[in-house]
Amino acid sequence: MTNGAQTLSVLSWNVHRSRGSDGLVDPDRTLVALTDEAWRPDVRGLVLQEADAEIPPHAGILDIARVEAATGLRSVHVERSRRWGQESHGFLGTILFLHPSIEVEEVVLLDLPGRCHRGAVVLDGRWDGRAFRLVGTHLSLLQALRIAQMRTLGQHLFRRPARQTILCGDLNEWRPWGGLALSKRILGMRFSGPAPATFPIRRPFLPLDRILTTEPGRVVRAEVRDGDGIRMASDHRPLLADVLLPRTG
Repeated sequence: MTNGAQTLSVLSWNVHRSRGSDGLVDPDRTLVALTDEAWRPDVRGLVLQEADAEIPPHAGILDIARVEAATGLRSVHVERSRRWGQESHGFLGTILFLHPSIEVEEVVLLDLPGRCHRGAVVLDGRWDGRAFRLVGTHLSLLQALRIAQMRTLGQHLFRRPARQTILCGDLNEWRPWGGLALSKRILGMRFSGPAPATFPIRRPFLPLDRILTTEPGRVVRAEVRDGDGIRMASDHRPLLADVLLPRTG
C-alpha cells in the first residue's frame, strides 16, 4: 500500500476452451491447473477468455460453481443480461469473476467489429473506497481488426464517467510497446504495464496476454504463471498482475 493506495491482484488466462496440448478437451484439467498452479490466494479478480464454445449458442464449458468454490470468487454473469445467451457462461468466451468484497456497480457487454465475433465485458466496481473499471476482452489476430476493436472500445469509454480502467485479456499484440491498437491515439487514454511473454505455452516469446491500467494507478508487478498442469491445459500461460488502486473516496 502506498499513500492510501492498495493493490488489486488480477489473473487473466486464455483457457483455449479447455483443449490441452494433447488435443483433448478436459474442463476438469483446466480447473486443476487454475487452482493448483495459476492461482494465488490474494487474487481478487479473474478474467478468462475462450471459456465458452466458439460457435453459437456459445455454450459454457467450465463448471462455474466449482470455479467459484475453488477460488472464493463469484461470476459477475449470473443475470441473463450479462451473458451472450441462455447457455453461455459469459460474453463470447470472456468471463469475469470478482471477490465478494468488491461491489459491482454496472456490467456492459460491448460488441467489437471483426470477421470473428469478438466482444468486451466492461465492469464498473468499487473496492474499499476505490472506484475502478475492469475490461476483459479477446482481440483479433489481425492488426487492422485490433485497431478497429480498440477504437470501438475507446469510443465507449470516452462516453462514460472517467475512472481508473484496467484492461486485460488475450490482446493478441506481439509487440511489447503495444502497437497502434493499444496506443492513446486509438484508445483516447494511455494504458501502461509490463509485457511478459505468455505464448506459445512451451517456450513463450510473444506477450499476447496483457494486464494494463490507466493513471492514476499502475501495474506494480506482472508474473507469468507456469507448471506442468498449465502447460497441458492450454496454449497460453496465465498472467497475474498487481494493480495499484489509489483511494477515490
